Amino acid sequence: MSPEKHVIEIQSGSKKIKIGDGSFTVMAGPCSIESYQQFFSTAKMVAEHGASLLRGGVWKLRTSSKSFQGLGSEALEIAQKVTKELDMGITIEVTDPRQIEELYSMVSMFQVGSRNMHNYALLKELAKQDKPVLLKRGFAALVSEWVNAAEYVNQGSDKPKVILCERGIRTFETSTRNTLDLNSAIYAKKNTPYPVIIDPSHGVGIANLVPDLALASTALGIDGLIMEVHPNPKEALSDGMQALTFENFENLMTKTTKVLTALDRSLQRMQ
Repeated sequence: MSPEKHVIEIQSGSKKIKIGDGSFTVMAGPCSIESYQQFFSTAKMVAEHGASLLRGGVWKLRTSSKSFQGLGSEALEIAQKVTKELDMGITIEVTDPRQIEELYSMVSMFQVGSRNMHNYALLKELAKQDKPVLLKRGFAALVSEWVNAAEYVNQGSDKPKVILCERGIRTFETSTRNTLDLNSAIYAKKNTPYPVIIDPSHGVGIANLVPDLALASTALGIDGLIMEVHPNPKEALSDGMQALTFENFENLMTKTTKVLTALDRSLQRMQ
C-alpha cells in the first residue's frame, strides 16, 4: 500500500505552484549568479520556455578552496531584483544555519545540497521555518538515510514541506561526474510520501548527456526536474561542463512536453 502523498505548495512570484499533485514542474537557472545580465537573460529565457521556478547559486560549496565560491550578498541583490522584475520565485541553496534568516524573505524554497544532507544543525533550523525545502540526496546516502533527513526538516511542522531531489551518487564509474540513480528516485516516489524531482545536470555532469537523462527522468513519472542553464557555458564560473545552452534548454523543453503529453500529464507554466 502506497503512503499518502504530500503535495507541496510553493509561492512563485504572485502565483502558486504545486509539486506532488500530478503535474510536472521544471526549475532552471545558472549554477551561480554571476551578474545581473547573466541571471536576467537566463531567467527570462527559461521562464519563456516552461520553467516555473528559478534556481541560482549564491554561496557555493566547492571541492577546491581555489574555485569560485559565489558572489554572496551581491548575488542576493541580483536575485531579488530579477525575481521581482519577472514575477517569479527562486530556490537558493542554504549552506549554513545563519543564512536562513537572510534568505527567508526572498526565497520561495530553500535548497539543501548533497554535502549538507547530513548537516543536522542545518536541518533542525530549517524545521523551525515554514517554507518548502528541496533536499538533495547525499552522494553516498541510502534512500533510508535520505528519508530520515527529510523527517528532520518536517519535524514539528503542521504541513509537509520537503521535496526530495535525486542528483546522482558516487560509484566506481569515472566517465561521468556522478551516476544518476533512477532506481532510487522511482523507489522514493513509490514508497515514501514525498514528491521527488531529479537533477540530471549534476547527475551526469556532461551537458550533451543531460537532455537524454532529463527525458528518461520525465518518463519515470517523477514530479519534476531542476537543471542548470547558462548563456555561455564555456565562460561559466562554476559547473560550465554540465550547463545547457539556451538552445539546448528550448529543444529539451519541446521534447519534455511531448513526453508529458504521451503520459497524459501537464507542465506547470508561469507564462
